[in-house]
Amino acid sequence: MADALVLGGGGVAGIAWITGLLTGLSDAGHDVTGATTLVGTSAGATVAAQLGSGLPLRELYARQTEPELQSAEIMAEVDLANFGAGIADVLQGAASVADMRRAVGAYALEAETVPEAVRRRVIESRLPSRTWPASRTVRIVAVDAQTGRPQVFDGSSGVGLVDAVAASCAVPGIWPPVTIGGRRFVDGGVRSASNADYAAGAARVLVIVPMGTAELFPSERALEQCVAELRAAGAEVAVVGPDEASVAAIGTNPLDPATRRPAAEAGRAQGRELRAGWSLV
Repeated sequence: MADALVLGGGGVAGIAWITGLLTGLSDAGHDVTGATTLVGTSAGATVAAQLGSGLPLRELYARQTEPELQSAEIMAEVDLANFGAGIADVLQGAASVADMRRAVGAYALEAETVPEAVRRRVIESRLPSRTWPASRTVRIVAVDAQTGRPQVFDGSSGVGLVDAVAASCAVPGIWPPVTIGGRRFVDGGVRSASNADYAAGAARVLVIVPMGTAELFPSERALEQCVAELRAAGAEVAVVGPDEASVAAIGTNPLDPATRRPAAEAGRAQGRELRAGWSLV
């Protein structure tokens, strides 16, 4: 069992794929969902909250594959290549990573999106429990849209779990920034797609990244660097991204709710075949 489970971003397809991968690992006798620390970013924030709810993994998997159990998502037309090009335009003239984050935050604050309350109901529908788990540590990563500073929410933050997850899932330009304590927050992926460094202190770390090692936003905390630092501190670290079949199932628009069942099934098949020692970096 990993002491820390780090779950990265990847839209609704990423939620489904992570859930499928964890289910496949469990099928093969390698259940890692009992990790004492869960670090979640964007899609991974949703899965971390779902795991913390205590709902059995088989039921979480069913919530991705069975239409009558699926959450009420909003369709978003996004092509990753075009989205990345648009973000590159936003970042022109930014002189530092901090400037880049603030530029992305300003872009998110100005974008026309669905109302914040509408989006919050979507996040709420994803979570079996709306309370932070008492039996383990769950860290949810978001970014302050105005300052560009990262914010890690946990059970001691005084912030509701739904709001924390909504903030971490607030993809700039697609979903509205989330208001918490008078501040506006955007997707934790603006800092890092995985934020694996927040697993520091764990003896063993499993990092699951639906989008592989790719970063949609400029990051001063690249996955390779985080992994190197964790290993230098003595941790055993494994990193898992999607295989060829999973990449195809996730597709070019991971925000499309129709990707959930194929992504979950591909993730489960991949998880059944994984062996100890796997790592991308």
